[in-house]
Amino acid sequence: MNLRTHLSKQGTFFIAGRNDETNEELISQAKPDEYVFHTEKAGSPFVNIKGIPKSGDLKEAAIMCARYSREWKKRPLNVVVHYFLGKDISKSKLMKLGTFGVKKAKTIKVTKEEINSFICVPIKKKRLLEFLNHLENTQQL
Repeated sequence: MNLRTHLSKQGTFFIAGRNDETNEELISQAKPDEYVFHTEKAGSPFVNIKGIPKSGDLKEAAIMCARYSREWKKRPLNVVVHYFLGKDISKSKLMKLGTFGVKKAKTIKVTKEEINSFICVPIKKKRLLEFLNHLENTQQL
């Protein structure tokens, strides 16, 4: 997967899609109890918090989602981001690539200032794979 990665200030792993194809990959691997983010308007990556979020992670994931959105690139203003659990995402055969249905979404407003101050801390691919394998093994117990 060619995803964006980020290590939050609290030490939590985030992954984000880069396009329709990687958004599909990201959603297919999101666990039912993991948080997923997408802007209110079309044209953003899906962002997935891997595992249990710590204090501040929901806001930081929303900022990451907004930062890489088409809305932000066109007009750098405040961005509304929806977040929901993996179990609340649906896909029908009629939906185009990278598009999903969502129920029970909540909203976070991300300000221009928060987006401007966001610094992405990428994770080395080897470390991410090790973490994902560890997370998968611990959740199977």
